[in-house]
Amino acid sequence: MNNFKNSGQTLPLAGQNSHSASVISGGQTYMTAETAATMRAMAVAADLDLPRYLLAGEIQRLLDYVPDLRQRLLLETLWNTGGRINEVLSLTPGDFHLHGHQAFVVLRTLKQRQRGRGRPVRGERISRAVALPDPHYQRRVREYIATFGLRQHERFWPLSSDNTPRNWISAAITRAADDNVTFPVDPITCHTFRHSFAMHLLLHGVPLKVIQAYLGHSRVSSTEIYTRIFTLDLNWLGSVRFSQ
Repeated sequence: MNNFKNSGQTLPLAGQNSHSASVISGGQTYMTAETAATMRAMAVAADLDLPRYLLAGEIQRLLDYVPDLRQRLLLETLWNTGGRINEVLSLTPGDFHLHGHQAFVVLRTLKQRQRGRGRPVRGERISRAVALPDPHYQRRVREYIATFGLRQHERFWPLSSDNTPRNWISAAITRAADDNVTFPVDPITCHTFRHSFAMHLLLHGVPLKVIQAYLGHSRVSSTEIYTRIFTLDLNWLGSVRFSQ
C-alpha cells in the first residue's frame, strides 16, 4: 500500500517535497511510509496521547492547494524548520544563511525567565539554528527575496497575528475538498507542521537530541512524546517471544 485512502481520491505518501522525496527515501528510516500511516491510524483509533501530524506526501498535497507565493512559502517554512508560528513570522532575510553546503536558518523565540525571588520576569530572546537540507526550498527562499526586493532586516510576512496563516490553511483545505481530497488530521493548524517536521526527522533516523535542539525544547521529555508511535511497531521486537 503506497497511498493513503481519501474520500474519492488517493493521497500519495511520497512526492517531491521538502527534506526528501518520500518518508522512505534517503537516509536511515525507522519505518516505511506504509507502516508510518498504519501506526498513525492505530494511534488515533486507540486515542493515544500523540501529536497529530501529516506525512511528507500529505504535506506536499496540501501545499499544492496553496497557489499564492507568499502563503505557500510561509507554510513551506513551517514544514522545513519546525518553527513555531511566532518564530517564523519574525523571520527576515538576514536570518537565512544559504551559502555553501551548510545552509541554515536562525529562529528566535521570546522565553520568560525568572531572575530571582520577588524580581520581575524578564523576556529574553533565545536563538537556535535549524539546518536546511532541501536545495529546492533554499532556491525558493532566494527567489522570494529577489522577487519582493526584501531588505536584510525586513520581515517576510509582516502579519500582526497567526489568524491570517490559519485562514490560509483553511482555504487550502477547502480547495482540496472541492477536488474530493481530504486529510487524516483535523484540524490542520500551523502547529501541525511543527509536529510533522519532528516526526519526519524521527522517521529518517535523526537523533532525538538533534530534533530537540531544532524544536527548541528545553527538556528532552518534550521531544520524546514523538517516539510513542514506535511502541506500535512490532518490527522493533524482531524474533522476541514470551512463550516456549
